[in-house]
Amino acid sequence: MYISNKIIALLCFSNTLLAQQKPNIVYILADDLGYGELGCYGQKIIETPNIDRLAKSGLRFTQHYAGAPVCAPSRCTFLTGKHTGHAHVRGNDEWASRGDVWSSKAMLANPHLEGQRPLPDSIFTIAEMLGREGYTSGIFGKWGLGAPDTEGVPNKQGFDSFFGYNCQRQAHTYYPPFLWENEHRVYLKNKLVPIHADLAPNANPNDPTSYTDFTLTDYAPDLIHAKALSFIEQNAGNPFFLYYASPVPHVPLQAPARWVKYYEEKLGPEEPYTQHGYYPNRTPRATYAAMISYLDEQVGELVAKLEKLNLLENTLIVFTSDNGPSWAGGAPTLFFDSAAPFSSEFGRGKASVYEGGIRVPMIASWPGKVPVGTSNHRSVFYDMMPTFADLIGIESPATDGISIKPTLLGLAGQKKHDSLYWEFPENSGSQALISGNWKIIRKNLHKGDLITELYNLKTDLTESHNLATDNPEKVAEFIALMKSAHQPAAIEKFRMKVLDGE
Repeated sequence: MYISNKIIALLCFSNTLLAQQKPNIVYILADDLGYGELGCYGQKIIETPNIDRLAKSGLRFTQHYAGAPVCAPSRCTFLTGKHTGHAHVRGNDEWASRGDVWSSKAMLANPHLEGQRPLPDSIFTIAEMLGREGYTSGIFGKWGLGAPDTEGVPNKQGFDSFFGYNCQRQAHTYYPPFLWENEHRVYLKNKLVPIHADLAPNANPNDPTSYTDFTLTDYAPDLIHAKALSFIEQNAGNPFFLYYASPVPHVPLQAPARWVKYYEEKLGPEEPYTQHGYYPNRTPRATYAAMISYLDEQVGELVAKLEKLNLLENTLIVFTSDNGPSWAGGAPTLFFDSAAPFSSEFGRGKASVYEGGIRVPMIASWPGKVPVGTSNHRSVFYDMMPTFADLIGIESPATDGISIKPTLLGLAGQKKHDSLYWEFPENSGSQALISGNWKIIRKNLHKGDLITELYNLKTDLTESHNLATDNPEKVAEFIALMKSAHQPAAIEKFRMKVLDGE
């Protein structure tokens, strides 16, 4: 039977149109970006015009929370819809029983020393959920949820494409000797510089030539970004999920020279960072600001690519951060007041369950669908799986989250969490729970002295006034809620005896 070329073309166009009725999802996850480091969230020094423009075209959330105060567990809660009382990964676990996992030279020679302890194959991820509905999924950036040759690598957790860092430790340099493309190494034009190397003995910290080992040839975020743009182009005709897991602005302080120069001129002279830990840097403030403006530039290019391909009106873009700002490696977060209006002090940002460690920016944009404005709806990473399911019209798997589709689309009927829960087995062990205006924190869980703090977030955003002694009944109520939210961890390292009744 003869079918004309016009009919074939019409059928192809119709199939593409049907496919594109399902929205594309672009989830941009910054690394260690603080609540107060974007212009649209009050930053006065660092310039983020593209992200600010995204906020002006969409919905800016003021009460959005990361799943955990550090990288791996936060990403796990996003991908699985489980909070850290139920999640498989509850902390950063470098799986040190394998050998010298912190040696750059050893990892270069042996891929089996790379990566973190893996998600098991039985875990059901957002990528697997969307894949069943015809989505092509790609992750570009940092993974951290399963070492090479394990069941936890991205391609065995529902992702069709992966390019970037498998291992969080490898991401402690932006000029690594290799990255991963799917399940294969791609070697770069960078020599091996040991992670956390220092300046050479007797080097002048004010001389730019002293830092030549820390600015090499292939800048990983450039390569990752190019692959992400290519992924969009290759999948323009079918629904896709792009998980853009940027390593920026996590230390070490390494940024494109043009941006560093811009901020050196803007900020003026400053003291070099030469303490042991990550890499040294001659102008830490300028470089840190440069990293964030560089990330902003990349966000602008992602939006421009979607617009050029006529995909913008059928794409939900979500921008957020995996946890609060770091205090390590010369990150000048006190100077930039990076967690503002919350405390940016040491012990109150990344790796803590205080607001500065877990409350993060979130912006959602979808022209013609997401209303323009600000939302104070309280949401969290583990809401994303049920939200994405709701948006494409399927039933969500069982999660700890609640769909925020009504808020995203300006509809009535938004359900709310009775409480949000975190547990964090690192740094002596801690828990936190938010319910209504109240937040309870318990610290030193591994030590057994169980320091308890209670704050009213409505009147005390900086968590400065501990009201636990004055409210014993509320403390008892919240401890009972935390107990019901906890299940013993599957991984020994993440277990806390005091919570498991041991």
